[in-house]
Amino acid sequence: MTVKAAVAGATGYAGGELLRLLLAHPDVEIGALTAASSAGTSLGAHQPHLGPLADRLVQKTTAATLTGHDVVFLALPHGHSGGIAAELGRNTLVIDLGADHRLKNSSDWEQWYGNEHAGTWPYGLPELPGGRERLRGATRIAVPGCFPTGGSLALAPAIASGLVKPEVTIVSITGTSGAGRSLKPHLLGSEVMGSASAYGVGGAHRHTPEFVQNLSAVADGPVTVSFTPVLAPMPRGILTTASAPLSGETGLDAVRSVYDKAYGDEPFVSLLPEGVWPTTAATVGSNMVHLQVGVDSSAGRLVVVSAIDNLTKGTAGGAVQSMNIALGLPETAGLPMTGVAP
Repeated sequence: MTVKAAVAGATGYAGGELLRLLLAHPDVEIGALTAASSAGTSLGAHQPHLGPLADRLVQKTTAATLTGHDVVFLALPHGHSGGIAAELGRNTLVIDLGADHRLKNSSDWEQWYGNEHAGTWPYGLPELPGGRERLRGATRIAVPGCFPTGGSLALAPAIASGLVKPEVTIVSITGTSGAGRSLKPHLLGSEVMGSASAYGVGGAHRHTPEFVQNLSAVADGPVTVSFTPVLAPMPRGILTTASAPLSGETGLDAVRSVYDKAYGDEPFVSLLPEGVWPTTAATVGSNMVHLQVGVDSSAGRLVVVSAIDNLTKGTAGGAVQSMNIALGLPETAGLPMTGVAP
């Protein structure tokens, strides 16, 4: 089975990572490559690492250009996917790497993104309970945000099993590529190098309602989430420390047993050996989530640390993994399980 895939937003970071993965996918033929302001240029001018596609012409993102493909990936800015997707036929698998279709609550979308909600699609995080079942045969998929990917998987087993109370604190350290490729003064090398800075503090980050949605679903009740992102001087990767108060006297062995049961058969989630803590460097270029759990007995809290590559498992890898499930392809096809070092 060969599927023809188009990538809208091919000149951005997410689009480039997606194309890197699709080039290695045994069942994918890469079709149209589109963008907005860079239309009419060659892909190599924007993604010089993608040699096999360097001479390909970037076309303007329109429904007409994207029509006729088996799969269309929309790696577009938030608020831009809904209109394009509405013009594509239901026989085309459309995978949105932006935020347009992640949230179930329309008022949440309007509060956090400021325009009309485009609707809710099946959520592309198969490791969450029931996630794969919702993706099989789907023709529309919403890829999770990069922060909620690592953070939700860090705490979902503990919340679902009742190990912790539904009061969550999450701090995520992220690389600069998560902000996209457009020029921003605070992301200049001279501003970022040698400095770390918090942003979106006090519940102000747009991924907060996505965390709440994911964790409340596995808790079957409301979960409060205090989320703080921290920008670090590295190009890619997210290291998340997530904690919640324990609901009872629970030791480390019992916690590890819960996580082993939840993720033991997951190809892209690795619970590291006891005492080994995740690092972002170990996940660079891979579709893996590295996890470690700890019990802070003096504070009565569970602490979970996760590491992902924000561009791979956190964005493009999650999109390809979801495509594989939706189309009945091997779930791991085209997805690296090993990182790049040093």
